[in-house]
Amino acid sequence: MLTALYVPANRPDRFAKAVAAGPDLVVFDLEDAVPVDAKADARGWAVAWIAANAHGPVEIRVNALGSPWIEDDLAAITAVPSVRIRLPKVESAADVRAVLEKVPTARITALIESPLGVERAFEIATADPRVLSVALGEADLSSALGVDDAAGLAWSRGRLVSASRAAGLGAPMMSVYPRVDDFDGLRRTSMEGRMLGFVGRTAIHPRQLSTIVEAFTPTAVQVAEAEALLEAVEKAGVSAGGVIVLPDGRMVDPAMIGRAREVTTLMREIQSRSG
Repeated sequence: MLTALYVPANRPDRFAKAVAAGPDLVVFDLEDAVPVDAKADARGWAVAWIAANAHGPVEIRVNALGSPWIEDDLAAITAVPSVRIRLPKVESAADVRAVLEKVPTARITALIESPLGVERAFEIATADPRVLSVALGEADLSSALGVDDAAGLAWSRGRLVSASRAAGLGAPMMSVYPRVDDFDGLRRTSMEGRMLGFVGRTAIHPRQLSTIVEAFTPTAVQVAEAEALLEAVEKAGVSAGGVIVLPDGRMVDPAMIGRAREVTTLMREIQSRSG
């Protein structure tokens, strides 16, 4: 999954457009994007539209635990079978379990937005098998850390990637890039995230989607090297120790083989979009 697109749940006129834009996941936002006086209507519109339009993976970002709206959010979305919940401001495994107790059929993306949440990232990622992924909410986290640029978030980003991988969840997606028309900045920061181990990014406007896909697409050199390695491995076979020596003298271990497979799999996924 390379792209997710937020759509404000109080804008039902944008729901179909968000799906038609072609992201891998549409996130209906009941939290930050929705004014207080519109939350009840937004909740009803989102649930009704999702129930009537099964067009692929969707997720609902509910309001935070402890907020005045979370109980109504959870009660409403029980009408959506196997709902995916994006739970904001998660700081512990207990937060995840509290929601799953109320909506047992749900699957969770845990949105970590505080230093405490970052410190507990692995605990959160392994809270329950119904946790699909963890993600950073970087606006709140930047404020809490007192940092103004990506350099100040590097450790937190790396921690999240490591926790995700250690928990067996795979690579996480990056947080949003708030400057909708700054495609150079979006591309640059996405490529920086790719170097840290992220795969894909959440967008706040359909115009950002193609740039995100471009930034996370493996280079031609990376693909060629991965395909050549896998071809050589297939021809040579793997020794009992799991390590082989290629004709050019390189020693290849299972980790290198696994990484090559990730590159080729990701490339096939990207190519299938245009197929």
